[in-house]
Amino acid sequence: EVEKKMEKILYDRWGKYGLGHDRNQNIPIIGAVHLAAGYLISEMLGCKVDYQEDSAPQVQCAHMEKLEIESAPAFKSNAFKRFERLVDSLKQKHGYLKGDVNWSGVLNTAIDLRGENIFIDMYDRPEKVSQYFSDIAEVIDKFTKGIQAETRSTSISVNRNVRHFDSPIFLHSECSHTMISVDDYEKSLLPIDIKWSRRNRPFGIHYCGTDPHRYAKPFARVPNLDFLDVGWGGDLKILRKHLPKTFMNIRLSPVEIINQSAGEIRRTIEKLVCDSANPWLTGVCCINMDHHVSDGNIDAIFETVNSLRKEYEAAVS
Repeated sequence: EVEKKMEKILYDRWGKYGLGHDRNQNIPIIGAVHLAAGYLISEMLGCKVDYQEDSAPQVQCAHMEKLEIESAPAFKSNAFKRFERLVDSLKQKHGYLKGDVNWSGVLNTAIDLRGENIFIDMYDRPEKVSQYFSDIAEVIDKFTKGIQAETRSTSISVNRNVRHFDSPIFLHSECSHTMISVDDYEKSLLPIDIKWSRRNRPFGIHYCGTDPHRYAKPFARVPNLDFLDVGWGGDLKILRKHLPKTFMNIRLSPVEIINQSAGEIRRTIEKLVCDSANPWLTGVCCINMDHHVSDGNIDAIFETVNSLRKEYEAAVS
């Protein structure tokens, strides 16, 4: 019902751009595909989550003492059993399921579990940390496989743009990678991305930090990086140089857009698409906007993208 309500609001305000297509459909969606909020994996592994009526679920850091993860107990937890009951209820009523649940990411989850100590662990106990990350990845693997078997997607709840691909992207959230060095990534997390990219096609990385270009070279070592969510501030020229075949999803700033004019928004998008150097492998989005952003500025995003699409299509026709 909540997802249907959001579809209706999207149609009322931006239906002219194709939004709100499912406003009149009773679709058995298993997770929040309109809001990005990764919390369930952390809750399954022992974190407390505050559920509030007027905001996204808030994960409370568990500050766990042990640098250990066991997969089996996570799928016997109250959090997972509650999710299972929801899924079973929806499937029994409708006969099928759609959508997915934001599974966050390996380092994101590790921070929820260990807090700031995980960064100390990376220096003091690197081999133990690598195993810890692999164990978290194992839980994520099992969780996402179960969902994909039912709904054929895993990451619409991370970024809705992935639904436009013929086969929805398996999108690994690396929000917290802005807090670590490239060397740390290469030692303990890159192996997981490489493994997932070979096993989960199409594969993508969600990087909402301002410095994804720091990782351009190691990202190029991921065999099948089909999609990259490029955080606001990312240098698209550097990224495209190292990732010529990757779809670059440009993330606009939900803060700067508040005070920008429609003309400024258009010029910003045009520059970034140009920097990406391949319009056929480029997308545009803006996540986490709030009520301070005017409808007119959101209109400007859609109108600019539609205009650019027509220009590029005309150029090759």
